[in-house]
Amino acid sequence: MEQTIKYIAISDLVLWTENPRDPIDVNATDQDVVNRAILDQNAKWNLKRLAKEMGDFYDFSELPTVVYIKKKPVVYDGNRRIILAKIKHKLVSIGNYQINVPDIPAQIPCNVCAERIALQNVYRKHAESGSWDPLERDIFLHKFIGENKSHYLIFDESTNGYISSHPELNKGFVRKEVLNDKNLSDLGFSFEEDRMLSAHNKDELIILLNDILNKVSEKKISTRSNRGDILGVLDTRTKDIINKNKSARHRIIDDLSNVSSLPQHSSIIHANRLNKRTKRVKSNNIVLFGGPLYLKSGDINNLYRDICEIYDYYEKNKIKFSNSFLSIVRMSLRLLCESASKDLGNSKIDNYISAYSKEAKSRLSQDTKTFLSNLNVSDNTLPQLLHTGAHDYSASRLYEQTIGVSILLGAILSISHGKK
Repeated sequence: MEQTIKYIAISDLVLWTENPRDPIDVNATDQDVVNRAILDQNAKWNLKRLAKEMGDFYDFSELPTVVYIKKKPVVYDGNRRIILAKIKHKLVSIGNYQINVPDIPAQIPCNVCAERIALQNVYRKHAESGSWDPLERDIFLHKFIGENKSHYLIFDESTNGYISSHPELNKGFVRKEVLNDKNLSDLGFSFEEDRMLSAHNKDELIILLNDILNKVSEKKISTRSNRGDILGVLDTRTKDIINKNKSARHRIIDDLSNVSSLPQHSSIIHANRLNKRTKRVKSNNIVLFGGPLYLKSGDINNLYRDICEIYDYYEKNKIKFSNSFLSIVRMSLRLLCESASKDLGNSKIDNYISAYSKEAKSRLSQDTKTFLSNLNVSDNTLPQLLHTGAHDYSASRLYEQTIGVSILLGAILSISHGKK
């Protein structure tokens, strides 16, 4: 039979590492998947909200979809519920993360089926219902259904994750009305199999990408304004580049992985405007630590100032650095937190953070609190985020969360080591 209902122990169920919601390395363990879900850097998991929606008991009518892969029951759909079940039965560690999970039996009924059926179920529940972003849908269709890569997906891959790095662009209307085939052609792009070609050189391409992102972020083009007319809203400088290169030969796009002048997520700019403390404003309005800290003299202040000096140099000389530089910032924040903790006699940063986090949060504006909440930066997640920054280079590149971590850590430092 291609489908059957079978009771399976929670301890035997294996979380799907290739979950389109937030894929991870195929060799990752259940604990790795749970860590990723708790950090929830892209706001895809929302475990606490799901636990609250589940109420007081586990609903047997919502069957996980399971496929046996190499004799192991892998959960293709229902991973969030199984994570909660594993948390409830203490099969995984969650550190200081606090969540109220309803009662869940040690064995639950599952829809065990062939992989073909499972993939159809996943697509119907998530892609067709609109719960996936366009890139998630396109990746799923290519990787699991066998469809050709969409030009939207090839655009993302060819520009070093330009769309996936900027959620404003990972929207249905952007895929259909802004970065559609006609507009991409008019902008100077073409496609050969799974490659995107461009009439523009690297510097021109960066200007073009910056301008597109800015116009979408600022809603100069939206479902209500200048609908689909991306060429009409671009800056004169960008239009001049496009016109100059209309008859230029299209070439494979240069590697953009070492170009750090690509734009950052616009909500960072917004968040820095919300911060009420005195700001060290940079040309792009991005503020580390939420603004300057006034710490008492000593090793902690020296280390803090060194981090700021290094970051300032990076801001002024981005072209010299790769995108991995933010990993160094994240590791530096971990070192700063550990040093401050040890300076006060705490061997664990968890104790240090919990001692000052309540007062630190009370000093932040409501808008800043909302900003941190959207990034899942809190006293409960901060220890794990700092740990991730020291050991997971890909995750630590997430720009917004690095800023968020520094803001909360800065508020804590202002209390524990601030000038009296």
